[in-house]
Amino acid sequence: MEKKKDMTIDQKVTYLMQGADYGDETLRDAMADELRERLIEAEKEDRHLRVYCGYDPTAPDLHLGHTVTMRKLRQFQELGHQVIFVIGSFTSLIGDPSDKDQARPRLSPAEVEENARTYAEQAYKILDREETLIRYNADWLSELTFEDVIEFSALFTVQQFLSREKFKERFNRSDPIHLHEFFYALMQGYDAYHLDADVQIGGSDQLFNILTAARKLMSSKGKKPNIAITMSILPGTDGEVRMSKSIGNDIPIAGDPKDMYGKVMSLPDHVMPTYFRLVTRWDPDEIQELERALEDGDLHPKKAKMKLAREIVTIYHGESTAREAEEEFVRVFQQEGEPEEMDEYKLQKGQSVLDVLDESGLVDSRSQARRMIKQKAVRLDDEKLLDPYQDFPGPGVLRVGKRRFRRIVKEG
Repeated sequence: MEKKKDMTIDQKVTYLMQGADYGDETLRDAMADELRERLIEAEKEDRHLRVYCGYDPTAPDLHLGHTVTMRKLRQFQELGHQVIFVIGSFTSLIGDPSDKDQARPRLSPAEVEENARTYAEQAYKILDREETLIRYNADWLSELTFEDVIEFSALFTVQQFLSREKFKERFNRSDPIHLHEFFYALMQGYDAYHLDADVQIGGSDQLFNILTAARKLMSSKGKKPNIAITMSILPGTDGEVRMSKSIGNDIPIAGDPKDMYGKVMSLPDHVMPTYFRLVTRWDPDEIQELERALEDGDLHPKKAKMKLAREIVTIYHGESTAREAEEEFVRVFQQEGEPEEMDEYKLQKGQSVLDVLDESGLVDSRSQARRMIKQKAVRLDDEKLLDPYQDFPGPGVLRVGKRRFRRIVKEG
């Protein structure tokens, strides 16, 4: 792992605050000043900072949005600090309500354990395996007594929780807010206290949990409060809404590399700087130079996006695979060719166009199939298919949109 210990303190602060979002410049400056002081203090004492981020295993697979905070952990590793990757084996039994319009469904311990198995392995695509400490917060949260919970709860008021945006919206709509949802911030705060964290990383929607709950709890227990680094939320492939598998605008990190490359290339131009800062290995100087070249017209947006796509695929699949994905993209989408390899689907007697699109896996649903046909985005070889209910014409290369292909062959 490349070390960056030769940076000056100011360079380190700039590097570590890259992509941070507090919604308030004064608060950002305050956290940057605290980080600078803590870094200076650590150097004088010849120690590393303890930096952690927690991840609730609510689903088995990760997408690029999940990796934003992992990328920040990696930057601390590059500077020689101790990174603690906390799997929320206890907090996920509640579920973080910070960005939700309703209470999260509660997971069973078995579901949490199953999902957690894949988290660490996927995280090692970014983090240094040898320098990452994995912890499960059930190890300490499950040991708390009811007396402990009362003690921590007494530090906060109901008004503080109801002032949070999502809780406020739900309260104003008279939607139910369950008491256990308030405990999440306390549990996360206790994680920071138990780990004796210098720095806690999270999304910008975690600002209350980190800046208010964790720091107040740590101070009340006689510890120096941790420094909050809250990261901007990564928009999905639509460029507007936060990345989410349920919405369908996600880029899975364990998915097909060619599909990953194509999805990055589909991003709107205006979100490229956000991706530069949040999901690449590039330092502030490199990003500033890229942005300057784009603004001055010295670099075409498509070229910049290809550089971004190559960087992201390289991180998760390796340099040679990224080159192959780029070559395939150029051949298929810029030269209007077909992929050299594609999955086959055996045509069955009596199937309609709608049946084949749905059952071949080229679309996520029959309604999406009808929508793509209406948009004239479905072709068999060079012929557009315009009637979802017509008998499927026969063998050939079936194409949906720009990136999805199936070779249709006769049954038997």
